[in-house]
Amino acid sequence: MLSEQEQIRREKLIKLKSLGINPFPANLFPTNTNSIEIISNFTEDKAVIVAGRIMSRRIQGKASFAEIQDSKGKIQIYFNRDEICEGDDKTMYNEVYKKLLDIGDIIGIEGTLFKTQVGQKTILVKKFTLLSKSIRPIPIAKTDSEGKTYDEFSDPELRYRQRYVDLIVNPNVKETFLKRTKIINTIRNFFNNNDYLEVETPILQPIPGGASARPFITHHNALNIPLYLRIANELYLKRLIVGGFDGVYEFAKAFRNEGMDRTHNPEFTMVELYVAYKDYYWMMEMTESLLERVAIELNGSTLVSLDDKEINFKAPFKRIGILDSIKEHTGYDVSNMDENQLYDTAKELNIEVDKTMGKGKLIDEIFGEKCEHHYIQPTFITDYPKEMSPLTKEHRDNPQLTERFELLVNGKELANAYSELNDPIDQLERFEEQLKLSEKGDDEAMFIDNDFIRALEYGMPPTSGIGIGIDRLVMLFTNNSSIQEVLFFPQMKPERKGIELNEEEKNLIKFIKNNSPVELSLAKSESGLSNKKWDKTIKSLTKNKLAFVKKINDKLIIEAAE
Repeated sequence: MLSEQEQIRREKLIKLKSLGINPFPANLFPTNTNSIEIISNFTEDKAVIVAGRIMSRRIQGKASFAEIQDSKGKIQIYFNRDEICEGDDKTMYNEVYKKLLDIGDIIGIEGTLFKTQVGQKTILVKKFTLLSKSIRPIPIAKTDSEGKTYDEFSDPELRYRQRYVDLIVNPNVKETFLKRTKIINTIRNFFNNNDYLEVETPILQPIPGGASARPFITHHNALNIPLYLRIANELYLKRLIVGGFDGVYEFAKAFRNEGMDRTHNPEFTMVELYVAYKDYYWMMEMTESLLERVAIELNGSTLVSLDDKEINFKAPFKRIGILDSIKEHTGYDVSNMDENQLYDTAKELNIEVDKTMGKGKLIDEIFGEKCEHHYIQPTFITDYPKEMSPLTKEHRDNPQLTERFELLVNGKELANAYSELNDPIDQLERFEEQLKLSEKGDDEAMFIDNDFIRALEYGMPPTSGIGIGIDRLVMLFTNNSSIQEVLFFPQMKPERKGIELNEEEKNLIKFIKNNSPVELSLAKSESGLSNKKWDKTIKSLTKNKLAFVKKINDKLIIEAAE
């Protein structure tokens, strides 16, 4: 069912067409500048051609001010009836502009530049063209005389579902994604300047390898085989090192069929780099240089503000072994514990574990619960036990450990790197240990990839590899605590069937949500509705199960549904 505003806008379509105006023309509109260029390089009386979306307007008889927004920002425009309509026919101003255009419409403008009496840079409109009619009103925040703001498009779920609206009305959101692109380009340029080759590897894979995670499964009809969305691109990139490339990298979409929260999305972006004849000590230094470069390119400094903290990406970063970290933060030395002892230790530390977990997972759970959050400044956590690292070369000084590090920043993993295991016999044994974990019920254990073993048997040079989570990196550098804020279209729960609300209902449910639970009498007073409108509005909200009224201590209370 269409709202009143949507119905009115559709009626305007008909009127526009009756005037011979196509509300969705096909021909190009030849812009020659944008809002930022106009403001930065302002020249009085300069002719300009711009296009953008109407975001506000103030109609004053035969003259009006409006504001349009393009991809770069906003610029004021000035409509004068006699400038637009030089002859006796004033239809384009009196009918089209004043009555048939709306906020949200996209128009093209031809005009000249001038400054208003208060010095605001403005375009004097000589001619305008309707480029796209908006038939659904965009939510524009309004501020009343008391400074209260209404109709903000701020509900996170709505913002993530309708990112297109979010980008229109919340300019800071676009800035996040511009920074995301700059981060990716900085990393790409850094790798390219070191002569590493950017490559592409399969997303659909017969074996989901390269990480411990639960995969998404699909089916290839023509081949009649199961296929998996990749959980990592590691094993394919190492095959390319076997093939003779000295350095390869890939910005990869990966998919893991696991939970969703503020730092996890089932579809995510990472970059993985593999360089022949290097080890994890070299990779630590490379990582320091890379992230220092990203910070400087983005902020002009190695310092990054994050909530009330300041993160410094100036090299060198702190380094500590994972077993030393556990001992430091729990008092337990787990270095020589067997699986049963680790299980008991986890229980003593009140960590939720189960009997399907092997040594590696138990150590990972202890570290994650008791240590991880302490590392705010960039810190390399090094030398993981062999059970935690089935693709990593055995440590040169301690055969129980591996040459692996994770980079933690602000208590979260940002990167994972190894001296890569290139012994095919050892690698097969590690895969077989993973198979045993799978048989115990670990649905994140790695599969055996026999083709990868075959590749190693031809010989892979000593290699170091790293994977960096792009989404978390962007969160860090844009001061966002939720991964949904740095993904254009994050995965969401299925959308509930929409319930059309009128303005009174929208305002009341917003007040209830912000103050829930609230006394019914206070909600009525704040709504400003007449008794008749109040009764109709409250009945609609309770009937649609958007709000509930109950009695507590002789008071009627209303609260929003979850």
